[in-house]
Amino acid sequence: MTTYAVTAASGHLGRLAVEALLERGVPAADVVAVVRTPAKVADLADRGVVVRPGDYSDPASLPAALAGVDRLLLVSGSEVGQRVAQHTNVVEAAKAAGVQRIVYTSLLRADTTQSPLAPEHKATEEVLAASGLQHVVLRNSWYLENYTERLGEYLGSGQVLGATHGGKVSAATRADYAAAAAAALVGEDTTSRTHELAGTTFDFTELAATITDVTGTTVVSRDLPGEEYEQALTGFGLDAGTAGFVAALDASIARGDLFTDSRDLEQLIGRPATTLAEAVRAAHTAA
Repeated sequence: MTTYAVTAASGHLGRLAVEALLERGVPAADVVAVVRTPAKVADLADRGVVVRPGDYSDPASLPAALAGVDRLLLVSGSEVGQRVAQHTNVVEAAKAAGVQRIVYTSLLRADTTQSPLAPEHKATEEVLAASGLQHVVLRNSWYLENYTERLGEYLGSGQVLGATHGGKVSAATRADYAAAAAAALVGEDTTSRTHELAGTTFDFTELAATITDVTGTTVVSRDLPGEEYEQALTGFGLDAGTAGFVAALDASIARGDLFTDSRDLEQLIGRPATTLAEAVRAAHTAA
């Protein structure tokens, strides 16, 4: 019997990873959901999933959370600037607990990209490599939800605003990334490896055209110089720091940091990745 644990299991990706393990036939009793607030996953506990409290920032909480765990999905934290220390806490606790495999959700080409999100992921990958534990690094590209969750905004304004200058984005749904994580957890390959994960590829002109085709409402892409984009974002109410960070992400797209032709995702999940049109259609139907 193998026991699997998923950290941040109350979050979008973590919860989907738990679901993906169950869909693969892993018994609920062999799945451990590690969360800061167990009440948030009471529904998983009702289905037989083992729920344990654990906080990346509280090392004392982690030994009990990981006791008896064989394979661990470490979902990257969301607190920018604190993630290396937080992830290191988990890796050290996993090693002490006898965890045999860690699967980590990193960022596309974390070791070479200029994305402002990359340094903490690269550093975490180095922590994993130094740990001596078998590990699988899943370098996830962008979520399609980064765009489909803004569908109402795009339809309301009639435009997709950005500063990507025709740069391509390779993206997939959270569910697809979660399915890949579950596959990496249950797989029999015992070698440490890194996967570059992404699905459908598009630029913002194609994003706007797809939204138009699916919804019947005309949406166009409006590309701005970086400084003008920052000014537009502050005009929408973002503070200067946040606006600069968002603009830096678009500059990263313009450089090609979020483009890949890797097919690792489809190979891991054993099916085609969700297309942009499928994701937009699902979001529009659910709205």
